[in-house]
Amino acid sequence: MKILVTGAGGMVGSHMVELLYAQGHEVAGTYYNPTTDITEISEEINMMECDVRYPQNIEKIIFEYLPEQIYHLAAQSYPTVSWEKPYETIETNINGTIAVYEAIKKVRKMVNHNYDPVVVVACSSAEYGETLNQIDGDNIYVKETAELQPLHPYGISKVGQDLISFQYFMNDHIRCIRARIFNSTGTRKVNDVTSDFTKRAVLAEKSGVYELRTGNLETKRAIMDQRDLVSALILLAEKGKSGEAYNISSEHIYQMRDIVAMIEDQIGHKLDIRIDDTLLRPTDERIIVGDVTKLKKDTGWEQKIPMTQTVADMLDYWRRIL
Repeated sequence: MKILVTGAGGMVGSHMVELLYAQGHEVAGTYYNPTTDITEISEEINMMECDVRYPQNIEKIIFEYLPEQIYHLAAQSYPTVSWEKPYETIETNINGTIAVYEAIKKVRKMVNHNYDPVVVVACSSAEYGETLNQIDGDNIYVKETAELQPLHPYGISKVGQDLISFQYFMNDHIRCIRARIFNSTGTRKVNDVTSDFTKRAVLAEKSGVYELRTGNLETKRAIMDQRDLVSALILLAEKGKSGEAYNISSEHIYQMRDIVAMIEDQIGHKLDIRIDDTLLRPTDERIIVGDVTKLKKDTGWEQKIPMTQTVADMLDYWRRIL
């Protein structure tokens, strides 16, 4: 099968092109200002620079390649950056998504009117925004029917991707799947708690000074391994219902203190915890988990990778590159 992964320079996309290639597919990936070291990706995988803000770039690739599956992961993916660069965030995430769909329409018009790829769009739990803060009681599981009330430009851009995809499904009959992704981590991830902790632990190993700077260790988060996320995205392309939105979320909740304990167990050494005021937040988000009933029912997906395995793999990754 011919498969295109946009945003293959990110953590999820880089792992996705590798897995799909290993499965025997003809895979192409795009990148622009990658957040990972793309030299780690096999040279046998066709990686192309592509700024999706310029429609002719992605159009050229789709015209030449005619992928049967498109995983659209290319995005400005940091909420904090979206406050500093709202124009770029909206332009990349919404207009870049439009460019993919318009390219498909143009192929149908000019090359093959039967061209019918499935497009899996990486949306986000950030779309729910304020709705997550309004959930009453102990019901921490968010369904796809929850109201979308984003709280930053990034969240708004993801709502835009989500709804523009639905529009192209309804009006142009482009088979799209809207994947609302919750917290994930893994090798090549940067700037989240698990990657920060594992990186600092490996630096402590190398220096012999076993200190770990942390924020609030009582915080709890639902986190999934990127391999479970990639598995869900592939299953959605194969078995998901066109036009539908699906949550992809961990079903397991971890306290940050538990992550530290897993790291200590893996490195065989206790860490001297140093609370860093700069890493403390005035308030911490409540625990939110995406309800994945719909995902499991339609695709048979299961979360398989335990956090202990994720932590072990991330430590090994940092040991190799630091």
